[in-house]
Order: sequence, then C-alpha cells, then structure tokens
Amino acid sequence: MAAGAEAAHRAGALKQQNKPHKGRKPRGRAQRRAGGRVPAKTLSRRRRDLTKPDRRHQALQLRRQRKEAVLAEKRNLGSKDGPPHLVVVVPLHAGVATHDALRLLQSDESALVRKDERAEGFVLLCPRFKQRWRFVTAHVGNLHAVLDLAKVADTLLFVLDPLDGWDSTGDYCLSCLFAQGLPSYALAVHGVADLPQKKQTDAKKKLGKAIEKRFPEAKLFPLNTEPESLLLLRHLAAQKQRHLTFRDRRAYLLAQEAEFVPSHDSDLVGTLKVSGFVRGRTLNVNSLVHIVGHGDFQMTQVDAPPDPFSLNPRMAKDQQRKGQDMEIQDDSVNGVVEMEEVIKVLMKADPRRQESLQSEVIPDPMEGEQTWPTEEELKEAEESLKERRKVVKVPKGTSSYQAAWIVDDGEDGSEEEEEKNNMEDEDLMEEASQAGESSEEEEEQLVEEECETMAVAESTQDDLYDEKLDEDEEQMLEKYTQERLDQMFPDEVDTPRNLPARVRFQKYRGLKSFRTSPWDPKENLPRDYARIFQFQDFSRTRKHVFRQIEKEETEGAAVGWYVTLHVCSVPISVMESFRQGLPLVLFSLLPHEQKMSVLNFVVRRNLGNNETVKAKEELIFHCGFRRFRASPLYSQHSSADKHKLERFLRPDAALVVTVYAPITFPPASVLLFKQRSNGMHDLIATGFLLSVDPDRILIKRLVLSGHPFKIFSKTAVVRYMFFNREDVLWFKPVELRTKWGRRGHITEPLGTHGHMKCHFDGQLKSQDTVLLNLYKRVFPKWTYDPYVPEPVPWVRSEQQLPMQEVEME
Repeated sequence: MAAGAEAAHRAGALKQQNKPHKGRKPRGRAQRRAGGRVPAKTLSRRRRDLTKPDRRHQALQLRRQRKEAVLAEKRNLGSKDGPPHLVVVVPLHAGVATHDALRLLQSDESALVRKDERAEGFVLLCPRFKQRWRFVTAHVGNLHAVLDLAKVADTLLFVLDPLDGWDSTGDYCLSCLFAQGLPSYALAVHGVADLPQKKQTDAKKKLGKAIEKRFPEAKLFPLNTEPESLLLLRHLAAQKQRHLTFRDRRAYLLAQEAEFVPSHDSDLVGTLKVSGFVRGRTLNVNSLVHIVGHGDFQMTQVDAPPDPFSLNPRMAKDQQRKGQDMEIQDDSVNGVVEMEEVIKVLMKADPRRQESLQSEVIPDPMEGEQTWPTEEELKEAEESLKERRKVVKVPKGTSSYQAAWIVDDGEDGSEEEEEKNNMEDEDLMEEASQAGESSEEEEEQLVEEECETMAVAESTQDDLYDEKLDEDEEQMLEKYTQERLDQMFPDEVDTPRNLPARVRFQKYRGLKSFRTSPWDPKENLPRDYARIFQFQDFSRTRKHVFRQIEKEETEGAAVGWYVTLHVCSVPISVMESFRQGLPLVLFSLLPHEQKMSVLNFVVRRNLGNNETVKAKEELIFHCGFRRFRASPLYSQHSSADKHKLERFLRPDAALVVTVYAPITFPPASVLLFKQRSNGMHDLIATGFLLSVDPDRILIKRLVLSGHPFKIFSKTAVVRYMFFNREDVLWFKPVELRTKWGRRGHITEPLGTHGHMKCHFDGQLKSQDTVLLNLYKRVFPKWTYDPYVPEPVPWVRSEQQLPMQEVEME
C-alpha cells in the first residue's frame, strides 16, 4: 500500500490541454520603441487613441457647437441682420375669420404695421422684441399657392375653428403639406371666447383630441385677446426651426414687389425686376433662377435698394415719409432721379462665368453612322452567303427570291396527310354551320309571325338622366375594366389571328431568367436619349456639389439682404399671375440642375383617391421646388438590374415613377396630381426622389397563354397559343411555364393550326394553363412641360371633422 501511494500519477489520453498563455507586451514599451511613429492603418482610428476624458470633452464641444448654431439661427431670423420672419397664415376651416385673427396680431402699440394688400397680409416691426415679421394669408382653395408659400415659409400658422377644427378641404390641404414637408408650425384657435361658457371647455377637449392625431407634440394657442397674441408672437420667435432639405442648399426669395419691362423686340417677353429678401444661401448673379411654375431663367443684374422694413424707428419713419413723398411726386422727373441715386448695383452678370440655359444636348444625326464596306468585307460576305445556300428542286422560271421560301419536301413527310385531315375537318365544320344557320332562320320566321310591333313612348326622365352623365364615363369604365383584368390575369394578352405572332411581337424577346439574364442598358436606345445628360457617377457628383456649397464662399447677395433681381427673357404671364395675387417664388439652381435627364421617384398611392391611373397619362408633379407636367411610366421598386413595368398605378405597393425632367439633386419630396375635366387637381400619390439614372431598365412583359389539349404524362399537346406553324417554330427556343409551377419547352409543331407538342418537368393537370413570357424594354415619352396652369379653386364642402369618432378612439 505504501509503495502504491508513493507512485506518481500519469495523465491519461483524454486529459484537457489548454493553450499556453502568450502574454502581452506593456503598452508603454511599444510606444517607446515606436519613437513617435504612427502606422498608416491607425491614422483613421484617432478616436480610439483618445482617452476617456478626451472623448467626453470632444462630445461636449460638439454639443455646444450645435447648440450655438441653433441659437444663432434663432437670433438671426427676424432680426435687423436677417430676413423678416415669414409667417404664412393657413385657415383650415371656412368659418375661420382670418381678418380678425390678424387684427389681434397687430394690436401691439409699440409695433409698426405695414400693410400688404396684394398678399392680404402685413409686415410687423416690433422694436421691443427686436423682431420683424411678415404675415401672408394663404387661400386654401388654391392649392398651388399654399404649396408654393409653404416652400419658402419660416413658420406655418394654422388657424382652427373652435367647434369643428378643420373641414374636408383643410384636411386635404394638410395631407398635401405633410407630403411636401412641413417647416416650423404653430396652431391657433380663434373664436373660443364667443362660445357660451359651458361649451368652451368641451370645445377645447375635442380640439385637443383631434389635434393629437395630426400634431402629436403641438400646443394649441388661443387667439382671442391681446396678451394671447403677444404670447403667440413670442412662441413664433423662440421655437426651433425645422429644416427642409431641398431649400437649405439653395438661395430662395419670395417677391415683395415686381416690375415688368418689355423688351425692344416684343411686348410679351421682357425683364422682370423682382424685389425681396434673400433666404437660405448667398445668391450669385451668375447662377440660374427657377420661377416656380414657369421655368428657368438667367439674371443680368442684382441691385441693393434700401431696406423698406428696417427695425430702427427713425429710419422706418424716414422711409415712410419718403414713400409718401414719392407717391405725391410719382410723375415728376425729380422723384425718378432720387430713386435712381438711392439704388446701388451689387453685381452684374459675367458672360464668361454665367451658367448656360442649355437643357438638352443637340444630337448629331451623322454620329454613329457606318462607313462604306471595303472590298475585303464584301468578298467575305459573298463567301458566307455561298456556304449558307442550299440546293432545292424548283420549277422552271422560279427566281432566287422565290426559291428561298420553298421548303424541301424531305423535311416532313406527314404534312400532306395532316393537311388533308385538316381540310376534311373544315368541310365538316362548314356543313354544320350552314345547317345551324338554316335552323336559326326558321326560328326567326316563326317568332315574327307570332309577335306584333307596337310603338312605345320613351320616358323623358331617362333622356334627362343621360344628359347629366359625364362624357368621360365610358372611358373611365374601360380603364377600370382593363385594370381589373390586369389584376386577375397579369400581363396576359390574346394572340392575334389576323396577324402572325412573330410579326406582332417582333420587338420582344424571351429570357431564361428575368432576374439573372443579362440585358445591355445601352442597347437600342431611342432618339430622345441623345438629347439628355447622364452622369458617370451621379452620387459622386452630388457629393461634390454639396461639398462645394459647404466649403466655398459664394460671392453675391448675402442672406437677409433686400435686393432687386433683374431676370431676363421672362414671359409677361409671370407678371400677370403676380398681379392676380398669386405668390411669386424664385429658387437658385445648383450646377447641372437646368439639364434634362431621366428621373426616378418612389411613390405610394394616396389612400383618399381610388381613381384608375394608367401608365403614360399626363400628371402634374411637385418635385422639391419644381412644378411641371409629364407622362410617367410605372415599374416595380426592387434591387435588381431589371424592373418589370406596371400598366397601372397600384394602390397596394410602392412603385417607381420614371419621367424625362430636369436634374434635381435628392433628397426632394414629390407629389403627383391629376387634373380633372373641370380643371380641379386631385392628389394621386406622394413619395420622394430616388435617383437620376437613364440606365434603369424598365421591362414590359407579355404573357401568351395556351390550353393543354391532350396530356401524356410529362408531354402535352397545347393549342390556342399560336394559330400557324411558323409561329410555333419561331418561338420554339423560348421556355414555357404553367400557372401551377411546371416548366417546359416546345418540342415540335403539330399540323398547321398552331398546335404544338410540349414537354414539361412533371405531370401536367388538365385545368392548368401553359404560359410563354416575352419581354421588351420601354422608355418614357418626352412630354415635359414646365408651365402648369392654375387649378380651379376647391369648393369647401359642408363635411366637418368627425369629433365624436375621434373621442371614441
């Protein structure tokens, strides 16, 4: 026992063996060895080298910088150095008294008020707050005016009704504004004090519950007394500004005054002098400007007239006196000389540095033409033709062209018998049809002998009802029927019987796989593609343009300056719309934004509209700061290199809309409207700009269907897909599929009536349908039009906000 206890223990074969610990070298020793040298890989990881206190200090500095930027933006807006705080008043109900609400905002005795009758608003100069506001009233009936004002507004002031909140027109306006992008906003209710004391509390509760759905974090401000109006003004001045991305990188301006000077050649075109405050970015005279709804134009000069809304009380009084003196001496020559002396010229356009208005490439018709073939190429072509020739027995006097169409008799020996059988079947069918026609004639004669004819007076009410019917009802019914058929039988078409299928579908091709089969994006492009511009790398160009805006300092009119822009070659229709009280909005364009290309938008159908919208129907686009008309194509939104065309705007999925339009750098929102026959515009879909890419391949699919006539295990005879033998031979290489998931191919044609023998990868069912897919690339139509006529104003309906339903929720 003692000897056994003294023996050493030996480990067995299954003993666990851990990896030896290599150990780590001290960090300080490695740094001393490096001698201050830093590897190239660690240069991009500087944040990891910072200690914890340094990282905390860096985060604190960034947080302070962002906070200071927000405070500087608040202080600059509406101050003496910045533009006036632009507040657009939007009444959301027909019963809202907008004039009474605006009168309360003017009640401050220390403030100066300048009325603007053209825009139905006023300018409020408040030295006590060191702020100045410009209030503009938007008419909800004119949707274009509301959307244009929302593009440039600093704050939207929604005025609600104390009982109903907003009506159906106000709700429709809110849907459009939310889709376009909301700037900073505030909610005010006017008229609560006019209600009985018992109903005031209930009205406030109902309004609060109704607002929670649309504006979850908004506060409702009452607007009944002067202190409440001052509280609202303080809130407008102190609230955080919300940014719209498409306008933050561009200079924009809302016209305060405008003057049209006709040119020497024509009175319909001239120079438009637009005065207003520069907002957004610095405005350069060499850049292009876009007048919303009218197109792109060049500037020739930028003037700097005196600021008409200065916060200095003495200057404001002097300017008011000068304005009165100028009204008295309006026709005198001395007054004109005084105005010319006050106005200073800031910049004049440099023709060498000015952006061009060229929006299209002028195509060269001789570009891409081939030269005449050489003698060697002609000899090679003749030799290849000789090799392809075949010897066929033909009658005497037959030309070479006729002989090419003659098929050798030895190819199919059973065709004569099949033709005889087919002729016998046709004779039997003709005899049966003649017998049926004779029996039908006998029945008609018997019915005519038994019946008598009587004159019946038609109802006048039916005639009156038919007169009230819409003329477009038949077209709407036809489009609705087509949409229903496309949903039930997607992309299926009937093979024509009076035309060979190989001729009708000669532009289509078959694909082994829609996902993986290659398709060259530069193949068979239309002539319109020679007119557009394309980027080698659009995302890189976009980043480069935005980086230049952030880093480089642009020369020109700074933000907050009151300037007069001389815009040349402007049609007189722009001035006429301004005289009618419509807002005149100008945006500066970034480089390349005047050039035409192919734009792709991702849109979703508006839930409040169920109208059938077919592809290539003209729609009205609100894309960022642009407004234009075009006829779009719809395709599926996928990550593949090919995208299937949709014939209708689907209500249940996001689709991509493709049009020819000027280049716009994303991000930008898009709204699609359709014009009714009475001139009103309906919101069809909303979305955003996806890309500017002419190489996006849109594939139109056609599906030809056939019926299995005879089934032998995996082989079947299919009919009704084609109606002649040549079509079967033409489409023989294309793969077949069935609605129940089988795949197969055509083995041979049977007879001359389009029957064909097909082989599949499994047992075919008698109720299955055989399908053949054909594909063709399609392109949008060039229907771009920058001029959009003003819509017919919306008529406010009596429908009110369902307060009870909201309360029940």
